[in-house]
Amino acid sequence: MGFIRAFTGALSGSLADQWKDFYLPPDGLPATAGLFPARPQGQNNGRGENTKGSLNIISNGSKILVPEGTALITMQDGAITGIIAEPGGFIFSSDDIHSQSIFEGNGVNASIIKSTWEKVKFGGQPGAQQLAFYVNMKEIPNNRFGTQSEIYWDDAFFGTQVGAVTRGTYTLKILDPLLFVKNFVPQKYLLQDAPIFDFGDMDNPAGEQLFNEVVSSLAGAFSNYTNDPAKGNRMSRIQGDQIGFAQSMALAVEEAYQWRSDRGLAIVKTAILAIEYDEDTKALMSDVKKADALSGRRGNAFMQQSVARGMQAAGENGGGGAGMAFMGLGMNAAGGMMGGLQQGDTNSTYNPNFGAVQANQTQEDPTDKLIKMKKLLDAGVISQEEFDKAKHDLLGL
Repeated sequence: MGFIRAFTGALSGSLADQWKDFYLPPDGLPATAGLFPARPQGQNNGRGENTKGSLNIISNGSKILVPEGTALITMQDGAITGIIAEPGGFIFSSDDIHSQSIFEGNGVNASIIKSTWEKVKFGGQPGAQQLAFYVNMKEIPNNRFGTQSEIYWDDAFFGTQVGAVTRGTYTLKILDPLLFVKNFVPQKYLLQDAPIFDFGDMDNPAGEQLFNEVVSSLAGAFSNYTNDPAKGNRMSRIQGDQIGFAQSMALAVEEAYQWRSDRGLAIVKTAILAIEYDEDTKALMSDVKKADALSGRRGNAFMQQSVARGMQAAGENGGGGAGMAFMGLGMNAAGGMMGGLQQGDTNSTYNPNFGAVQANQTQEDPTDKLIKMKKLLDAGVISQEEFDKAKHDLLGL
């Protein structure tokens, strides 16, 4: 019992004249359809004209067309009895000893499908009538994800926890139609004249389940991406790396929900439409941007411009105490920076308290540091004496 291969590839013109009646997928399918019943087609003064028949029951001698990018599965009494995962024309036979129950083709998924078939194939003697369903083997687009509140993950580049609200879409692919039908598709889609299983249908509970699982895996997906040294550990790369982030997301949902191993599903591409970081993360990113801008020769030029502006401001203020203090601070900083340039040392930065420090450390702006110290004083964390000493050291008084 099974199928007899009539030809491979597309239905040719001469053969179409001979095959007046056969089964095909229904017309007008959405791109997000995952599984749909086979529908009888007919010829009326031309090729490919639909008849009104809709039953997906095939009997002995039925002709089946399997288009490119689809697989065909037959079932009886809830059990899978056959599969075709290569394009071509086939004849269903319930009594021919030479017919086969599986045509897995030579595609990238051939070994996966054949291995699964050995585990799920029908063990009894099927009758002459079978239910036939097509499975979409193409990429299924526009599967949405999004969060209503912030998600948080540990970020290796920042060395702390960061958070964001995000939304986007992902492209899904059915790698193993046998696992997909057996373990994931609800029973109501596997009946005679069943409705189309559409991932984009908001009333499809299975599609809603995938949405919830992806959302709950997003924190793990961001963590996988930003903690992978091969990705550079930078969040800014995510929105432009649809395949790289898809791999991180696929890993996260596989670890949590076994999409590939239990359901035959995989995420292959992503598109992040928006990502809004929380206030703490925005402040952290701003500090890092400043540190990046102040590193190396760009930092030297920036510091010299700051000193020049400080000296100008001091002159406009009549050279008063605050202006002179700022000018003195700027001169000390500029001196340190220029000293570093004259010595050709591009791997150290200048600190008013401690001089040259180790490579890759970021110099903190003295004014910012003084403001922080004042906040600590107001909060009672440090004493007035400690604040005065810090102020004296920072301003070089």
